[in-house]
Amino acid sequence: MNIHVLLYSGALCFLVLFCRSGYAKIAPDFIHPCNDTSSECLIKATQAAIPDFVKGLPHLGVPVLDPFVIEKLSIPLSGLTFTFYQGKVSGFRHAIVDNVMSDLEKRHFELDFHCNLTIKGKYDAVGRVLLFPINGDGNAKIKLTNLKMKVKINTKYVKDEQGINYFGLKDYKYSFNYGDRVSFDLTNIFKQNAELSRTVLDFLNENWKTVAEEFGGPIVEYAVKLAITTIEKFFQKVPYDELINVPIPSFD
Repeated sequence: MNIHVLLYSGALCFLVLFCRSGYAKIAPDFIHPCNDTSSECLIKATQAAIPDFVKGLPHLGVPVLDPFVIEKLSIPLSGLTFTFYQGKVSGFRHAIVDNVMSDLEKRHFELDFHCNLTIKGKYDAVGRVLLFPINGDGNAKIKLTNLKMKVKINTKYVKDEQGINYFGLKDYKYSFNYGDRVSFDLTNIFKQNAELSRTVLDFLNENWKTVAEEFGGPIVEYAVKLAITTIEKFFQKVPYDELINVPIPSFD
């Protein structure tokens, strides 16, 4: 057997192996597919993946989730407009997964988790709080302790032109509560009046539940939309059978 035959045979073996797998592995090493859809396995796999997943996967077009940046977000409150600039949100890498449920036949997925979040950035605020007229701007730091979230996602299955199956997202909804506490640290609420600024800041922290109901919703919604978009990009790149070792249900 001459060298040309050896090279040809080697190339043929490589081609057979490649075609058998269909593609090179795309999922990162921190993804550990479950062999079933038990909550026990799904919780363990999800928990193991979070710290690396939130760092981002540039080669798959998946952005960083911890920290992620809020370039600008205006929050209309009762009598007050609060605008957040260049906010950095951190804490998702330390999220604790409480439950994961996946029903492949019904194409439904649920995730429950809790975490502490810290948001730092610049702000300006114009309006009134109680009897106080506000026209301030400065630094903002907001801490959410033990934020609890439930995300429900309806999925679909997508087959590409090469016959490779992928997860897709149809729609989602979420619910949350603020957990143990939300604390606010805002500088310069009243320009050139530190004492009055402290008075209003104390009021915000003493009444954090009421304030958070209005203030926190837009920030959490922003974070959830970003997370869902990120997951969708990941699903579009990584084949179904690299995410779970369970045969895909039949679909049209």
